[in-house]
Amino acid sequence: MPAIADRNSSSFKEIVAAIKSDKSGDIAGSNGCCIPQKRRLRSDAAAARESPVSTPMKLKSPRRRLNSSPNSPANGIKEDFSEKPVKKNWNPRDVEHMRAVKEALHVSTAPSTIVCREDEQKRVLEFCKACIEQEKAGSLYACGCPGTGKSLSMDKVKQQVIDWATKQEDLQPLEVLALNCTSLANTSEIFSKILGKHQPRKKTMGSTSPLQHLQKLYSNNQARAGSKMMLIIADELDYLITKDRAVLHDLFMLTTFPFSRCILIGIANSIDLADRFLPRLQSLNCKPMVVTFRAYSKDQILSILQERLLVLPYIVFQQQALELCARKVAAASGDMRKALCVCRSAMEILEAELRESASNLSLASVEEFISQQTAPALEIFQSEENNTVRIDHMALALSKTFRSPIVDTIQSLPQHQQIILCSAVKFFRGGKKDSTVGELNKSYIDICKSAMIPPVGILEFSSMCRVLNDQGLFKLGQSRDDKSKRVTLKVDEADISFALQGVRFFRNCLQ
Repeated sequence: MPAIADRNSSSFKEIVAAIKSDKSGDIAGSNGCCIPQKRRLRSDAAAARESPVSTPMKLKSPRRRLNSSPNSPANGIKEDFSEKPVKKNWNPRDVEHMRAVKEALHVSTAPSTIVCREDEQKRVLEFCKACIEQEKAGSLYACGCPGTGKSLSMDKVKQQVIDWATKQEDLQPLEVLALNCTSLANTSEIFSKILGKHQPRKKTMGSTSPLQHLQKLYSNNQARAGSKMMLIIADELDYLITKDRAVLHDLFMLTTFPFSRCILIGIANSIDLADRFLPRLQSLNCKPMVVTFRAYSKDQILSILQERLLVLPYIVFQQQALELCARKVAAASGDMRKALCVCRSAMEILEAELRESASNLSLASVEEFISQQTAPALEIFQSEENNTVRIDHMALALSKTFRSPIVDTIQSLPQHQQIILCSAVKFFRGGKKDSTVGELNKSYIDICKSAMIPPVGILEFSSMCRVLNDQGLFKLGQSRDDKSKRVTLKVDEADISFALQGVRFFRNCLQ
């Protein structure tokens, strides 16, 4: 008896193709075998003999005859779909499909459209245009936490500035120097890079440093004549921080010299650096513009993920899975790179799950599918539910990324203590910061009744609240009466939602 290795084998694909094809036509495999046609009805054969047309005409199924008619409504529907194509389900077993999705979600892949950073890009672009038009030096400090789109936005603005400058006939061509400070051998090498852009064929001689050459160059009016404006984009500016911050100070001060032609854009992860460093520059008449990139919100992360997935012709993630990823990452850090890594991890979890299920597939089940040749059998292979990244895949990927002792503690609690936490989350969503044990008990009873779970008595409920207090999840106040004790939730709501997201009852309760 022949054996089928897995779902990616040629034999298995032929079986699936046979099930999907029209039963009224011939089904041929790659090896030349075919499945016989259905038996033709006598009425069809008689109609063929009585036809006045001399040439034999091949009969079509009713569905095919309908689609071939130029005036049939089916053609109208087909044309509508051609104008607005509907995304099909993807096949995670297909190597090309998997590669395309991973590439779309890779951190190094720059999307064609950068969403949720339009205001920041507009401010930087207008700043650069004003400096170029006025032929005036200037400096800008872009700061924000990692993964907030700083470098991506500056790359976009750089290209926009170059495109705009080339269209201006009355302006000289723009020199551009974009560098990452982590690639510098030492902090002072940045001045050599700038000087090399100004004087590519001239080497510094003697004891004069590249910084001194630049200072002399920007103090000379004759050197200004005929020189081009230079846009300098220094990414990872944090690596230039020294004990006395002399390099940063000298770098920004280059824009204050009377004949300076450079536009400096510094990109850094340190927001507090601006508070400590910029006042010193301002006292020396150097006032950089500050553009702060705030952490992404849940809605922004969701929009960026959906924008990246638009390039794919198929559906990969369930909407609830993307929303869970955006909510958790926004609550943790707002780092978009982290969200992309979590989505790729969830895909790998689905991929491993499919490999395991394929290895467990027996020949008997395949033969049963062939004998049935029905749509439900095909749906077992290519069900949208089985082929998309579900919310449980995303929850597992998030747990690997944001694993914390609090999540482990919540997941290890007994069911009724978890219900108490859910009731506290729902109760405090209205804006209340604390409540009494008695009021919380009423919310707990309502949840139990909705799920037809017998609630515990008030004494046992108070005892479980004390246990949650000992574990640091609750904070209980002092009172002689247990019902009158004030109770406060000591953990973040997102941690509770994330810990219990894998159970449908709690997921519905917290939505």
